[in-house]
Amino acid sequence: MNGQEGSDIMQPLIAAAHELKAPLALVRQLALTLEDTSLSGAERQRLRDQIILTSERALRLTGDLTKTARLQDAMFQLEPINPEQMCREVVGELGPLFEAYGRKVTFKGRRHPLLLVANRDLLRRILLNFSDNALHYSEPGTAVHLQVQALRGSGMIRVGVRDYGPALSSDMWRTLQEKLGAAPQPVHARPESSGLGLYISGQFADAMQGTIGAVRHRDGATFYVELPASRQLNLL
Repeated sequence: MNGQEGSDIMQPLIAAAHELKAPLALVRQLALTLEDTSLSGAERQRLRDQIILTSERALRLTGDLTKTARLQDAMFQLEPINPEQMCREVVGELGPLFEAYGRKVTFKGRRHPLLLVANRDLLRRILLNFSDNALHYSEPGTAVHLQVQALRGSGMIRVGVRDYGPALSSDMWRTLQEKLGAAPQPVHARPESSGLGLYISGQFADAMQGTIGAVRHRDGATFYVELPASRQLNLL
């Protein structure tokens, strides 16, 4: 193994350690807070709920890392999927976690539903990754929006997650765009992020013949995955 290969292997491991540190530290802090005998029953229940939700987020990350390591050896079934239904499932799954952090996650459907070709599990994991990232970098009291749109003339459908967080400078944005999905890439305006979730999402998208990307806004960013539209008649 040469130095470059060793570096390529270590980079995701270092990013994983960085990404798992925050939820583990929070779980420890919440568990210690539970020892306060002056807490009311409602406060104790709120802390227990937050411990469970934070633990689930860490478990999702470890599950994604395991699946990423097996991408080379696995065959993933691609099928027509309604991305709006997938977005609603993600909103339902993450709603309690967002509420625990004083934020909301929403999705507004289209008048004419679309179908894309993807692996259901991998697409779900991508949207969960994007939403987790948005959760921690949105301003308190704001809502994170899941979006679906058809890209005319390209035969692709874009599913994105829009957050309202710190703006990125042009230089930072250029660096992020160059390496997005190719390697864990820290987002310097968002210091808790190692970029691991974006890297994992890029690997999952590539396995489905798709790509990930991002759009910069003055008040945040939209991270998205683009996948081929289905030719199957939409009977939904």
